[in-house]
Amino acid sequence: MSDGERLIPINIEDEMKSAYIDYSMSVIVSRALPDVRDGLKPVHRRVLFGMYELGVLSNRAHKKSARIVGEVLGKYHPHGDTSVYDAMVRMAQEWSLRYLLVDGQGNFGSVDGDSPAAMRYTEARMKKISEEIMADIDKETVDFQLNFDDTLYEPKVMPTKVPNLLVNGASGIAVGMATNMPPHNLTEVIDGTLAYIDNNDIEIDELMHHIKAPDFPTGGVIYGYEGVREAFKTGRGRIVMRAKVNFEEVEGRESIIVTEIPYQVNKAEMIKKTADLVNDKKIEGIANIRDESDRTGMRIVYILKRDAVPNVVLNTLYKYTQLQSSFSVNNIALVNGRPQMLNLKDLIHYFVEHRHDVVVRRTQYDLRKAEERAHILEGLIIASDNIDEVIAIIRGSANTDQARERLMERFSLSDIQSKAIVEMRLRQLTGLEQDKLRAEYEEIMKLIEHLKALLASKELRMELIKEELTEIRDKYGDERRSQIEYSGGDVSIEDLIADENVVITISHAGYIKRTPLSEYKTQNRGGVGQKSAGTRDQDFLEHMYVATNHQYMLFFTGKGKCFWMRVYEIPEGSKTSKGRAIQNLINIENDDKVKAFICTQDLKDQEYINNHYLIMVTKQGQVKKTALEQYSRPRVNGVAAITIREDDELLEAKLTNGESQVLVAVKSGKLVRFEESKTRPMGRTASGVRGITLQDDKDEVIGMVTVNDMNSEILVVAENGYGKRSSLEEYRVTNRGGKGVKTLNITEKTGKLVSINSVTDADDLMIINKSGLTIRMAVEDLRVVGRATQGVRLINIKGNDSIAAVTKVMKEDEEEALEGAVEEAAAEGRPLETTDSTSEISDEDHEDPIADTEIDIEE
Repeated sequence: MSDGERLIPINIEDEMKSAYIDYSMSVIVSRALPDVRDGLKPVHRRVLFGMYELGVLSNRAHKKSARIVGEVLGKYHPHGDTSVYDAMVRMAQEWSLRYLLVDGQGNFGSVDGDSPAAMRYTEARMKKISEEIMADIDKETVDFQLNFDDTLYEPKVMPTKVPNLLVNGASGIAVGMATNMPPHNLTEVIDGTLAYIDNNDIEIDELMHHIKAPDFPTGGVIYGYEGVREAFKTGRGRIVMRAKVNFEEVEGRESIIVTEIPYQVNKAEMIKKTADLVNDKKIEGIANIRDESDRTGMRIVYILKRDAVPNVVLNTLYKYTQLQSSFSVNNIALVNGRPQMLNLKDLIHYFVEHRHDVVVRRTQYDLRKAEERAHILEGLIIASDNIDEVIAIIRGSANTDQARERLMERFSLSDIQSKAIVEMRLRQLTGLEQDKLRAEYEEIMKLIEHLKALLASKELRMELIKEELTEIRDKYGDERRSQIEYSGGDVSIEDLIADENVVITISHAGYIKRTPLSEYKTQNRGGVGQKSAGTRDQDFLEHMYVATNHQYMLFFTGKGKCFWMRVYEIPEGSKTSKGRAIQNLINIENDDKVKAFICTQDLKDQEYINNHYLIMVTKQGQVKKTALEQYSRPRVNGVAAITIREDDELLEAKLTNGESQVLVAVKSGKLVRFEESKTRPMGRTASGVRGITLQDDKDEVIGMVTVNDMNSEILVVAENGYGKRSSLEEYRVTNRGGKGVKTLNITEKTGKLVSINSVTDADDLMIINKSGLTIRMAVEDLRVVGRATQGVRLINIKGNDSIAAVTKVMKEDEEEALEGAVEEAAAEGRPLETTDSTSEISDEDHEDPIADTEIDIEE
């Protein structure tokens, strides 16, 4: 041991503790966590400041990345060049940052996880918004600190005009803590900040009217709102994100098309993992996956197998792949150098506080500079007023110092003023220059007055902050990229969705859509209607309901299951769009089919659900009545609505008020009419009671009608094209379960009964043949006849063809009546069940659609 040295024994445990605490504090404070004020970590702040010092502004040429990294490394950031370059690269990736801070030129990587080119190949410069983050940095607005070798100064924080932490988010892992903050929409954040400035006691719920949810650079869908609300209120929460998806037909196959993926998901990796799951038979129903993304946008195509149900496959993809992923919000940032968990209001509060501090310091700086200039101008004005004497004094002086002293004595000037006079140029002696001096002095005095007023009034400063924020919003604000699907998860969202009137239409082939009622009201009245662009060949709109967004649609399937959808969950479509297949919207089994639709009001309204009933009928003649209350607790996978026996299926379901009459008709031509009250209400899983006795094994129920109006007329149609219209009185009320009375004289010529409907003169009939031919006719053309006749020939049937189904629709020229009915139903708040047939008829077809089709038949 050399002289002067001595050993101090230290407990290794204590040394490890103190060394580790020092290290962890260093990581927390000067590496991994962003500052709440400017939202930047030290490395990002140094990159931006380095670029600012180099002069690579947004309006200058790009500079080599290696040059910028070298500058930052050598002056401010004593770590590896990779850490600096990686930070800079991320600031230039549009899928990483919501609002880019660096404008990169060259290969900066890709959303597939490709690495960027080496820094010697790429170039960069600042984005315009980065200049707003550093605006006024040269006006002593923020504190500076010495760099690592105490030779230069770097800013401790940026004087940002942009609420960068909220807008761009941050993520970092420190020691014993981490941060993960999502990006938000600039327009929304600034609107929220302005609301906070107007009212410092604003509640987070009110702020959420402005800042609705995070807004990710990659778009996608935020699924469910509970996590967002939790994160905004506490600083922690889990936000579920889903890809943006639509269904298309590609090469004749149903396909799932993904156009936006969740934030921070590696696209190539996601596709590879999905392919592995398909190969391992974990995911069924996908035939092929293609990545068709190009420079115009993202497009991942999942081509499905022929028997696959798109909705089921999509749900499986959400469950097993990163098409659905989550973002765990953990809002930890440095407040006065200490890590702190922050909610939405805290984040806005600290930003506004910082901004206020910057405005005060900037104003003080501007005031000091203005007063210094005014002081010099006062001296110059005195000199120009006494110019001959000033010149004489200067000429008579031996040197500059003597001249200055003599001027100071003669005109009572300060040192600075006398120096300015001595250094004055001869051109300032012209009359014009003297006027300029006075004008400048007046301007500066006004500025000083304004700056002093600013420093004296907090209200004025806050107004200034608001003006600057509004300017930033107008300059850089944009639309949301991430959609919010409030209905995701178990959250109650009625208060977030306007309870507007909509029209729900369901086509014969099972396509459903909702259209704002306003679309129907704004059509020109009395028109001939236009061809619906969306319906497929031979398809037409069969059911129509006017409802509000908060109501429910109930779907009943042949196997006796009931599924729910809130009206707002039904995909929106225009009057002319096709809509979406119902099979794709509910989790229905492959071999099951939706048989009945019912639109109900709020299922939470106890009086409503206890005073309404559902009446169901099966093919084998079972009838069942259940209180609507039994169906008031929706489940995702549906519930059993009726227990269906073997070789039977549910045929029809109707909503009644408990006082209707029920008519059930069978193939053999019989019909039973009974009072609904004769059927006692049963539980959900009961299989019902006998509604009608079938004639033999081959007989089956073909339809059910419920009526309240005793003046109704009943139309029955047989398979060979015969049908007739009779008044309801023709069918006497009998007991439930009997064989019924004759509806139509069934002979070989007429064929079996296929349809029963209650009709009026205002209806048309749509008759569909098994061959796919669709024929339309007016009900008013059929006279009302007695019960036991065989009816009249409605259409001519060719060869072995026969009628498959008969549906009542609305008259072609009834658009005006439809609007009236729609508005009336909306006003009364009741569902209107009808059909918008007007949108099915093109101008060419309009002259005589029935005559045309009949000519086809006779040929």
